[in-house]
Amino acid sequence: MCAVCRLQTDQGPLEFGHWRRRSTHLLSRDGRADAALRTLRTFIPATGYIPDFLTPPVTGDYLDAALERVRTTPRERLVAELTLLATSRPLPGWVRGPHERPTATLLLIADALRDSFRVLLEPYWRQVRSAVGDDVAVRARAALGGGTGALLAGLHPFARWNPPYLDVDYPVERELRLEGRGLTLVPSYFCWRRPTALADPGLDPVLVYPVAKRPFDNALTGEDGLERLLGRTRSAVLVEVAGHRTRTTTEVAQALHLAPASASYQIGVLRGAGLVVSRRAGKRVEHSATPLAHGLLSGSGAPLPREPIFRSG
Repeated sequence: MCAVCRLQTDQGPLEFGHWRRRSTHLLSRDGRADAALRTLRTFIPATGYIPDFLTPPVTGDYLDAALERVRTTPRERLVAELTLLATSRPLPGWVRGPHERPTATLLLIADALRDSFRVLLEPYWRQVRSAVGDDVAVRARAALGGGTGALLAGLHPFARWNPPYLDVDYPVERELRLEGRGLTLVPSYFCWRRPTALADPGLDPVLVYPVAKRPFDNALTGEDGLERLLGRTRSAVLVEVAGHRTRTTTEVAQALHLAPASASYQIGVLRGAGLVVSRRAGKRVEHSATPLAHGLLSGSGAPLPREPIFRSG
């Protein structure tokens, strides 16, 4: 969510300028992802209310699990949150009647989230995860050394621990009482300057806060080199296979919007080069990347096998 917000603003030119330029370039070459982003902008403004169902509680799970939670949002919740969104901004006609076609609306949103992730986050996922992992390590050391108080005090300067209150620099004035519930801290690479929280106080309390980060650099020049070496389609197929434990030809074709015959041909070339191995599993033929492929991707700056945590971006 935060990444979609950042793309709509010029905030953080040093931190996000390269990412914005690169993402805009990729979107100009990917009509499906560009359409997905237009869909998401309907629900995710740069500032203001964002429906909570778009950020399901899936800490520690994979992207697919998060998208499944979005798809299975109860109709009553979908209608209530989109009705609230409509009070702050005009919505297109196809959104105004989600109670009539909730399943189709949720499928559209989930697909848009996946396609946007592929362009906005996946190419930078290692750097995002590294920054988030460093932050988690810092918070863990603080908690082990000084308990909850030290952990919360370490959120300075965007939050101040004044027991029993945690004062947060929040965009609007509000008070959230835990009432015996825990507070989930969610480090975010794309959160900018001030933390944010879920809008519904009845949901389990969550505080999304910005992590310390280095500016996105030009590491993707290596990815461009991979594309020049293998060709655009073949490099995309290799990255897709390497991003999963195994992949079938059909799955690769669907993920990259290729004809099955084209996907099969590209996989065959990669297999002949020692970058992919194929094994039969029942009626399926599953492909996986070889150590040589992972080494090539690691040196290129292209994404390595991923374990995306949906809400940490």
